[in-house]
Amino acid sequence: MTTGPIKPDAPNGVVSSAPAAVRRETGGSSADFASTLRAGASLSSGSANLDAIFEEAGRIYNLSPNLLKAVAKVESNFRPDVVSRAGAIGVMQLMPGTAAGLGVTDPYDPEQNIMGGAKYLRQMLDRFDGNLQAALSAYNAGPGRVSRNGGQPLSFTEGYVAKVLSNFNGGDISAGMVAYNRPPSPNFLTTQDSQGDLSGLLNKDAISQMILMKIIEMQMNSSDDDKDKRIF
Repeated sequence: MTTGPIKPDAPNGVVSSAPAAVRRETGGSSADFASTLRAGASLSSGSANLDAIFEEAGRIYNLSPNLLKAVAKVESNFRPDVVSRAGAIGVMQLMPGTAAGLGVTDPYDPEQNIMGGAKYLRQMLDRFDGNLQAALSAYNAGPGRVSRNGGQPLSFTEGYVAKVLSNFNGGDISAGMVAYNRPPSPNFLTTQDSQGDLSGLLNKDAISQMILMKIIEMQMNSSDDDKDKRIF
């Protein structure tokens, strides 16, 4: 596995083929992020053409849609309602703290989730100078850990990175249409408390609530670089 930077014109197509003038929303402003989404509030249920969303996300963030799909296939197999044991949500498996920092107000909404995941992957690629393996490792385990490893992929993410790259190099991926239902409130609360701490929780039962709140508390008490780290 190579760990060198991915050049913009590399044949692997990591960078989108969209014109260079296309917008790249790489900042952290929720207002900027909102401008990439459709007009209106997040839908509570319905169906979504994931391929179309991935195409638009790739255009906006100057990434190959197929790369985004490769990540999503490993992360959730394109399921918008799946929640990991760590509390990562949806198609791109965004952690609550990461989602909030990206401007995502409803990570169960496929469009918001995919746009947020694309924005985050773009940030990781920019941070690690186009090193795709390092960016994927950071997406999975947190950029702070990768930085402390000299900007190189972490050994315990090798399997994850290999799966993503295998999907990416295996040809065009179809995500298809997906039906989704946003879990009943307050599964993910979009408000913040007086200290600005994210209060999102998964309200399946009292035990799962306490576990998730503990995870979120750990995230909020960690450094900014590691607030997105996974606990699988």
